[in-house]
Amino acid sequence: MHRGIGLDFGTTNSSIAIAANNRSSETVLFQTSAGKTDTYRSVLYFEPKTNASSGPLAIERYLAAEEKGRLIQSLKSLLASRLFTSTNVFGRLYTLEDLLTIMLRDLRVQAEAQVGRFEGPVVVGRPVWYSNANEEADNMFALDRLKRALEKAGIAPVVFEYEPVAAAYFYESTLNHDELIMIGDFGGGTSDFSLLRVGPVGSKGRAASGGILGTEGVALAGDAFDARIVRHLVSPALGRGSEYRSLDKILPMPVWVYSDLERWHYLSFLKSTDTLQMLRSVHVHSCEPRRIAALLHIVENDLGFYLHQSVQATKSSLSSELAALFRFQHADLHIDREIERVQFEHWIEAELFRISDCVDRLLVRTGIESSDVDRVFLTGGSSLVPSVRRIFEERFGRHKISSGSEFTSVARGLALRALEL
Repeated sequence: MHRGIGLDFGTTNSSIAIAANNRSSETVLFQTSAGKTDTYRSVLYFEPKTNASSGPLAIERYLAAEEKGRLIQSLKSLLASRLFTSTNVFGRLYTLEDLLTIMLRDLRVQAEAQVGRFEGPVVVGRPVWYSNANEEADNMFALDRLKRALEKAGIAPVVFEYEPVAAAYFYESTLNHDELIMIGDFGGGTSDFSLLRVGPVGSKGRAASGGILGTEGVALAGDAFDARIVRHLVSPALGRGSEYRSLDKILPMPVWVYSDLERWHYLSFLKSTDTLQMLRSVHVHSCEPRRIAALLHIVENDLGFYLHQSVQATKSSLSSELAALFRFQHADLHIDREIERVQFEHWIEAELFRISDCVDRLLVRTGIESSDVDRVFLTGGSSLVPSVRRIFEERFGRHKISSGSEFTSVARGLALRALEL
């Protein structure tokens, strides 16, 4: 039986899907202590005397450890950054490709144990614009790095496909008629949009036969929303805006520390010898030592994952409630803050404008009127944020908005794309 394999390597979660020659697609399930899941957390965990682990196992080992090792997440957000080349983990230097290879190899081995050896081209998703990409050359730089890591992990040959186009393939598989659709794909680090004509023409559908009218993207999504919660709720409790004494001067706390705290892909790298020495020195001379002690506690104990969980829980609650309680607790550190949805929407106004502007650019560039669009299919975790959905409801009408399989539709669409190859 002919089949296609799709790999959605995501900032927060990854997934793999298999499509059969009847054009059905199913996701691969991964084992966790709580049961099986179709999403594979895009994390790595290092401890001094054991091999690195990734995905659900990495999180379980991290949570079980009394003394935390190094948990690294959101590696996809570093792909286009020429500034990040390597990091030292317990005395060993790892390039970005090395880190990605470990994760991707684990992902392949666990998937092949269920579905057999990967054969034929594997279609891998890519955003329209990678995080930290300022020009197309940066996108190509990111793709080259990812391709090298995939090859080292035993995943080859590969074909890259835009993630929103993959979501369109999945949506098209549910249709029995033609439609002009807009796809909005919201990942952890990017938001991507496509306009396509889809429908069951022949055995491949219209998306496969030149139905793509245009694509646009912007390098922000879920992580950018998380960063605003960290900046306004968490960082003030950890000393942002405070001062410390240095000889006869009063100096502000370095802003870059809190900038790294806002970005999941940099947070674990704060646990470097130089940074820890600086923070300990600042703590001794701080005008507000309790807040700096709280910051040190998070960095020294590598609590990025716990912080990420608290932020995610708050953001998720605000998608269904008008107010939520942000709560972060570890040992003697407690941060409790009430947040209203209207506050959160105010904090992310700039990001919402950039997403809105990107959608408008796509409509203008393709010459498509919003009234001509039959359906808008939204996928990805941030598509559930009410203020994000409102962007599309105001332009296209609430009755045209569809969503579903928010975390696996891209992988399933990639598998359908692979089936054609």
